[in-house]
Amino acid sequence: MAFYFDPLDSACKSIRGAVPKGGELSLHLYTKQESGESTFSAHVCTLVLWKCGEEARYFPMERDERGFSLRLCFHEVGLYFYHFDIDGCLFHCGMLRKGTFDEHGYDWQITVFDETYETPAWFKGGVMYQIFPDRFCKGEGEYPLGAGKYLRSDWGGMPSFRANELGKVLNNDFFGGNLNGVREKLGYLEELGVTVIYFNPIFEAFSNHRYDTGDYQKIDPLLGTEEDFDRLVSEAKEHGIRIILDGVFNHTGDNSRYFNKYGAYDSVGAYQSKDSPYYDWYSFQDYPTRYDCWWGIKILPEVNEKSSSYQEFIMGEKGVLRRWLGHGIGGYRLDVADELPDFFLKKLRETVKSQDPDAILIGEVWEDASNKISYDVRREYLQGYELDSVMNYPLKDGIINFIRTGMTYLLRETIAMLLDNYPKQTVDCLMNILGTHDTPRILTVFGGESCNDKETMAQLHLSDEQRQTAKQLLKMAAVLQFTLPGVPCVYYGDEAGMEGYQDPFCRRCFPWDNIDGELHAFYRRLGEIRRGFKDIFAEGEYREIFADTGCLAFVRQHQGKSVAVFVNRSSCKYTLKFEGTWKELITNAQKSGEFTVEPRSYGILTKYYV
Repeated sequence: MAFYFDPLDSACKSIRGAVPKGGELSLHLYTKQESGESTFSAHVCTLVLWKCGEEARYFPMERDERGFSLRLCFHEVGLYFYHFDIDGCLFHCGMLRKGTFDEHGYDWQITVFDETYETPAWFKGGVMYQIFPDRFCKGEGEYPLGAGKYLRSDWGGMPSFRANELGKVLNNDFFGGNLNGVREKLGYLEELGVTVIYFNPIFEAFSNHRYDTGDYQKIDPLLGTEEDFDRLVSEAKEHGIRIILDGVFNHTGDNSRYFNKYGAYDSVGAYQSKDSPYYDWYSFQDYPTRYDCWWGIKILPEVNEKSSSYQEFIMGEKGVLRRWLGHGIGGYRLDVADELPDFFLKKLRETVKSQDPDAILIGEVWEDASNKISYDVRREYLQGYELDSVMNYPLKDGIINFIRTGMTYLLRETIAMLLDNYPKQTVDCLMNILGTHDTPRILTVFGGESCNDKETMAQLHLSDEQRQTAKQLLKMAAVLQFTLPGVPCVYYGDEAGMEGYQDPFCRRCFPWDNIDGELHAFYRRLGEIRRGFKDIFAEGEYREIFADTGCLAFVRQHQGKSVAVFVNRSSCKYTLKFEGTWKELITNAQKSGEFTVEPRSYGILTKYYV
């Protein structure tokens, strides 16, 4: 007797992906009697289901002419796991989430989320663009630099990366990119199809990356004034673009108004006195020299999120979150969300949504965010009380693996995981990245040599041949990034052909005088396609229509209309058959009947509707 169960098949699991609390869920395990087998009645099937941290419960399944079925209703939000017991044999999750008797299988998951959980509609179907403020564009205005920093006059030069005599890289070199520079390039971003700008930190800080916050209430003077920021937000909206800020709430800088290790601020910091109003924000082991800090980095003292005064400062009626939402931003990306306790994230969400229900909250999580364990605690990011979305590092890794190796397996597994474990509301808002300020440039990933030495990294550049190959691979990856469920996020300059290994080489200045026209035109076209089919990409269902070792084809469907996508990384040819006349959107070529998928090719197709 053969058995079939696939949670992504609505015939097997009536609700695809996560399940709302109170929603009725039907499960159906199908059977097929093989020739020569006797009675079907010899089989008994039991669903084994348990909530995370609780004992398993056993539900006998009803037999019908097609197999076994069961209806369930979940009354508690949480994470549940299940498998089937068929005559004492375990039938559980195997490759691509499908059922297997293989001993290497594992349990399926059901994420049950609050039934009122919603995510911002305006965000879905758009295009994000990540900007590292100091390196994007130097606009009008002269702004104060600040003590201990130095301003570079060589826009596009190599960022400082060598340690000083004390073995420290200070990150105190600035190229002068500012808010007015971004404002001056809003037309450029609109042409790319950008609807959301995600800024790396813009608050006052000592370092050029600004993750060492000095003052949450103040725009870094080198970036501009509060008036400059308001003008940027206002004009961005005229271009159909909203602004998302980086919320760095797990730690501050040691050179900050709150810690004030060097006495640079006119405050009494926690480092200076136990009577400081900020003293209980931090945890000291040997006051004042030994304190908790992020990953042991002394310039980033960790904040104690249980501090009531810190909570009030960030989330109170006059707190940081409400203050900047009041300036018209569209939401926050939360740095190192793993380090922020669940109680803090819940209160943070309540604060943000009470101020602006349409504001987006995106967490920096590098793994499957539905079942992540952090500091021995199972996290609750996607159960309706914390995050709207997360940075989609699993998909990044899946796409890169496929494009580099020509093997579809990891990518297909990742897509299946996301669709099965995440709420649809989250899936539609996923921040789909190929690279960020924390990773090597995607062009270098596809064409560069493996390198671990920073001195060598500073010297290596792609040869003409390497670059051309990398560009073709990047186009394949970008097609997937722009068409798979979620919202693509372009790291500034990827569309211009920027290269670079890890930090700081991935944080160089935007090459305004040397943009790669071929890549730029390709990204513009992808942006146009998303804009032209926004409803499909905003909420359209995903369905795999063909997959081989080196080729993947899928369709995105919504309200009777669809877009088909294929990426063939292999050296084989394939034939797609379809009814009617279709248009390949990248080249505008018309296709009908059959379409040949050439080796190492890609395409986005839509049917002509008369």
